[in-house]
Amino acid sequence: MGASDFRLLNMVRPFLSFLPEVQSANRKVTLRDKVLYSVLALFIFLVCSQLPLYGIQSITATDPFYWMRIILASSRGTVMELGITPILTSGFIMQLLVGSKIIRVDNNVREDRALLNGAQKLLSMLIAIGEAVAYVCSGMYGSVDQIGIGNSILIILQLFFASIIVISLDELLQKGYGLGSAISLFITTNVCENIIWKAYSPVTISSSGRGVEFEGAVIALFHQLLTRTDKVGALHEAFFRRNLPNVTNLLSTVMIFLVVVYFQGFRVLLRVRSKNARGQQGSYPIKLFYTSNMPIILQSALVSNIYFISQLLYKRFNGNFLVNLLGIWKESEQYSGSGEYVPVGGLAYYITKPPSFIAANPIHASFYIVFILSICAILSKLWIQVSGTTARDVAKQLKEQQMIMPGHREANLRKELNRYIPTAAAFGGMCIGGLTLLADFMGAIGSGTGILLAVTTIYQYFETIEKEGASELGFFGF
Repeated sequence: MGASDFRLLNMVRPFLSFLPEVQSANRKVTLRDKVLYSVLALFIFLVCSQLPLYGIQSITATDPFYWMRIILASSRGTVMELGITPILTSGFIMQLLVGSKIIRVDNNVREDRALLNGAQKLLSMLIAIGEAVAYVCSGMYGSVDQIGIGNSILIILQLFFASIIVISLDELLQKGYGLGSAISLFITTNVCENIIWKAYSPVTISSSGRGVEFEGAVIALFHQLLTRTDKVGALHEAFFRRNLPNVTNLLSTVMIFLVVVYFQGFRVLLRVRSKNARGQQGSYPIKLFYTSNMPIILQSALVSNIYFISQLLYKRFNGNFLVNLLGIWKESEQYSGSGEYVPVGGLAYYITKPPSFIAANPIHASFYIVFILSICAILSKLWIQVSGTTARDVAKQLKEQQMIMPGHREANLRKELNRYIPTAAAFGGMCIGGLTLLADFMGAIGSGTGILLAVTTIYQYFETIEKEGASELGFFGF
């Protein structure tokens, strides 16, 4: 390819020496070390999620991400305020640029991969600075006049360096030192923490008509059975109470978990054999979830940025037609006085999960379903272009390993793979979106998106441990 094909990527070259980088492992990292590195990364993330920002006056202003913070691994008022948003946003933008051929990358060329990785990292840092400045200037931590110029700059620097930590941790785990992506690990931790809290929370809440009850669904079940004389009514209340987690929500969560694990086993096995070593045969698996949880991660990045931009614009230009077309917001009735806003019109409203699919506006529900299914399928197909897992890439890898498909000419290998991989990517992404909708429809704890991300990540960890070999688990002392 000519030098002109890489003009945009070449612009990143002068910045590579200034970007933080984790060197790839030059030796095989044992399963024990991978677990330790993953635990260490998680510990750093959890500490940052509890470390309050220095210099803020208040956090009572509008929170554009309050209902997506679990998925974005974000904690309000802490140095982890931005969470994984910069990484997700930069990944989404780079995916669009590569998929649309604006940036041309050959994943088989090491320099191209390094430049693409550097471009994504640089874009993440720029987005982190931009979001930090937007947060401070919008008054999320108090007006700039109140907190002062010095504290404003300090808050921006805290958010920026926290984002660099997240970028570095993700790169550390993805370069062979961990069990997988730090992004998936952080999201899974937040989702699991939320589910456990909603199931076993000991916090008591006073509600009109029901008196004092526990927030946790399981604790509320036993409390109702022990304190009420009407046991049937107690069971009904525990299973179907509104505005608080109930046992039905918990059972729906467990069912979605099992359904996702079941679908993870769906795959097509293509027989391959070595061209040189006689008798050496194997299979190349093409999973239904070919791109794993990446479609739903990128969909979350897209939606979160629409929310963020829409709220900022609506706050200042709520009379503008185009701004209202993007989203109309009002304070949440459920969290009255908290400064939390919900979309009630515009694009932001239609891409938001309806409170109830049954009682929802049919146009809203239909648009949301079509949006989730189509965007997950599109992003899944785009992702295989970026990640180097297209039929062409896989065919090249198999040829380099001197592997062929019995009954097919070597020249037809790419054509045969092309029958399965694009379909698996698009249909698998649509299935991920469909399971997300099913979880939302059944009222699973948290959100369908969060549960899908958590389940697929946990399943990947089990697969990784199984692949590494159970013999290395001796360090646990068994």
